[in-house]
Amino acid sequence: MDLSPTPPLGLAHFTVLEVPPLELVSLAARIGYAAIGLRLHPAFPGSPFYELPAGTAASRQMQNRLKDEGIRVHDIEFVTIGEDFRTRALTGVLEAANAVGARRLSVCGDDPDRSRLIASFAELCDLAAKFGMSVDLECMAWRRVATFTDALDVVLAADRQNGGLLVDALHLSRTGGSPLDLRKAPAALIRSAQLCDAVAERPPTQGAIIKEARSGRLPPGRGALPLRELLAELPAGTTLSVEVPMNGSARPEQHASDNFQATQNLIASIRQSVSQ
Repeated sequence: MDLSPTPPLGLAHFTVLEVPPLELVSLAARIGYAAIGLRLHPAFPGSPFYELPAGTAASRQMQNRLKDEGIRVHDIEFVTIGEDFRTRALTGVLEAANAVGARRLSVCGDDPDRSRLIASFAELCDLAAKFGMSVDLECMAWRRVATFTDALDVVLAADRQNGGLLVDALHLSRTGGSPLDLRKAPAALIRSAQLCDAVAERPPTQGAIIKEARSGRLPPGRGALPLRELLAELPAGTTLSVEVPMNGSARPEQHASDNFQATQNLIASIRQSVSQ
């Protein structure tokens, strides 16, 4: 990925999930982010999320805030394609996403029936296409689609033009992958990447891996993940977002700002090393 000039950064909602959508837009603009993600669907039962139904005053207010602040919505998160997945149940979420200008939907795969999973992903891509959106599949160590190769196999088998891959720095590492794995995929399939950092040691249990992913990440450049190598392998035009959920006493804006600056410093150091 070409880091000259410095690419615009997105702020994943999971980084400051307690901040409602309207406030998130203004917070991101004050710090210098160019885009945000929105959690409009629960990632797992009981997980916080927000609703912005299309055609409502809340949706119109959100559209106006985005325009006024010069912020765009990159993606909507987060959908799990499990064995009881029903595509049509997401119609309202996609309508809401389209109304605020989102262009991608982030999903993971957790159906033990691989054929049914592929069919569900393809059907979701078809529905999303009606709203001008693409669907990005992300691997996670505790899901059935556990590795980058697993995710790639599903996307290729589904064979939808708007099907793609979301690369998360932590999940790629904790599933035994490496930045070189990205070379297995056609560049056109990778359009989104989430940056964070972590300690070198992989947590010993699945439960500990989940806990790390949800509350144990570090700002980019302050851990041991191979982020320089990952950035080098990402295709040109990949949208970069920062995803580092809060795990301390810092205020949301301070936390989001700290991660923004850490990422900028990492990219600046890479650019400097390349130019020398």
